[in-house]
Amino acid sequence: MSTRVRPAAVRRGGADDGAASVVAILMTDVEPAVRLNAALEADGVTTVTISPMDDVRGDLRRARPDVVVLTGALLDGANVSLVRQLLWDNVAVIGFTDVAEPPMLERLRELGYADLWPKPVRIDDVVDSIRRRLERQRLAELTGLVGESAAIREVLVKIEQIAPVTSTVLIEGESGTGKELVARAIHRLSPRRGKPFIAVNVGALPESLLESELFGHEKGAFTGAAERRLGRFELADTGTLFLDEIGEVPQSTQVKLLRVLEEREVTRVGSGKPFPVDVRVVAATNRPLREHVEEGGFRADLFYRLNVLGIYLPPLRERRDDIPLLVRRFVTEFASLHDREFHGISGDALAVLVEYGWPGNVRELRNLVESMVVLAHGREIGADDIPRAIREGGDGRRLLPVHVGPAVRAGERAQGRELEFIVRSLVELKLQVEELRRRMDVESRPPASGWVGEVRTPPVVSGTGLTEVMPSSGYALVRGIEPPDQSPPATVITLGPGMTMAEIERLAIQAALRDTGGNRRKAADLLGIGERTLYRKLREYEGEDGVVGEEGDLRDDA
Repeated sequence: MSTRVRPAAVRRGGADDGAASVVAILMTDVEPAVRLNAALEADGVTTVTISPMDDVRGDLRRARPDVVVLTGALLDGANVSLVRQLLWDNVAVIGFTDVAEPPMLERLRELGYADLWPKPVRIDDVVDSIRRRLERQRLAELTGLVGESAAIREVLVKIEQIAPVTSTVLIEGESGTGKELVARAIHRLSPRRGKPFIAVNVGALPESLLESELFGHEKGAFTGAAERRLGRFELADTGTLFLDEIGEVPQSTQVKLLRVLEEREVTRVGSGKPFPVDVRVVAATNRPLREHVEEGGFRADLFYRLNVLGIYLPPLRERRDDIPLLVRRFVTEFASLHDREFHGISGDALAVLVEYGWPGNVRELRNLVESMVVLAHGREIGADDIPRAIREGGDGRRLLPVHVGPAVRAGERAQGRELEFIVRSLVELKLQVEELRRRMDVESRPPASGWVGEVRTPPVVSGTGLTEVMPSSGYALVRGIEPPDQSPPATVITLGPGMTMAEIERLAIQAALRDTGGNRRKAADLLGIGERTLYRKLREYEGEDGVVGEEGDLRDDA
């Protein structure tokens, strides 16, 4: 199946000039098709009606629609083939169905229908839905953020709300989630869109050069300063300055950055004369900045100055439903870029991509798709064409080196950063831990009872991992160390073979909430993690048995 890249179609009245969005109506059922066409035209949407007796594919190529509506015969072989083709052309297909039973609706969704409307159809509701979809598509083209998940919809709404004002913005999200795309979208949709957009990765600049890069310097300000240099603030005057990896700025520069944001004035290095600048600052970080503040690595006053408006970009593993859409988009892009015909991806291969955890997020997925398009020229991509590390990678956790803080000596209780290291290591190195456990199962032959160990919350560690430590409060046991003679405390986490790190994490949170009577603040302190992290985990568990609601209402009081 050959693919092509469709040019961005922008709805009339959008931030950028461009063609109006087009809705194509395939009149497989004439009566609702006529009513929908009239309603869309009355709403200002450009429409094209196509008869099944005409050259449907040719008419669609000429119309270049953003949305196609089939008003009937959704399971007709020709229509199913058309829907599959439109999926790879990144065109959403909406269907009017005569059957409303859930199994049939699920089958139609699997075939590729984006929205389904059982008959009799309320045309006004369909028009509203199409209008919202066209608006999301317009924003997706402007931002480069592709997805239909609730998380991405929320991001797109926030971008539109934030763009018209001049307040500073803090974008949080893991590496590869598209933080610079969001920053550029905010600029493009703002009144400053015709002015400079300057991006700088402050984490990549050495401390000795950072101030000069940001604020500029005068001739002779330091050795090697042979001439005056304009800083990024000055270059971005009247426009937008994007400061990526803001959490890496050293404390000494944080003070000066705060002053610039407060006073709207910049002083070049080597000069005592400030001058005004009119710059909107958008900052980004790949780690929760509030936790960085709690750890003492980032100034609280600068954090509050930056975090006037905030956007959180979810990692790809939190929006897996968007992965097929992203794959199709990238396939279309690279097939056109490299002049390659692409014959599709098997269901097994797509399932592998959806299940993988993507620690590199969208950037990693994009690079993989490009390699698959180039290397699988002329045939369908199968699961065996996907790199083994991804096929066997489960949730995509990488065996990356982890910085270990000062060792906890025997007899001491793990606190703060050391305890947080335990929790994060268990979660982020899940594959490594499970592989170790599998090997131990083979080599050590555990007792029939399946006992692996019991850990009282909070656990106790040394600098090299869990060990037998018996301080006055709590204990930690691992395989090969016999349980203590005394009875275990009331709150105990029992670890058994086959337990996932997510289950262990959840048990630890349960135990902490139980010990603190449901007080989230105290539970976060007990676990040695930030309150925000705990709240996020509770939201993930909300509605499931075992955490929220088990011990009654959760309290915030000290």
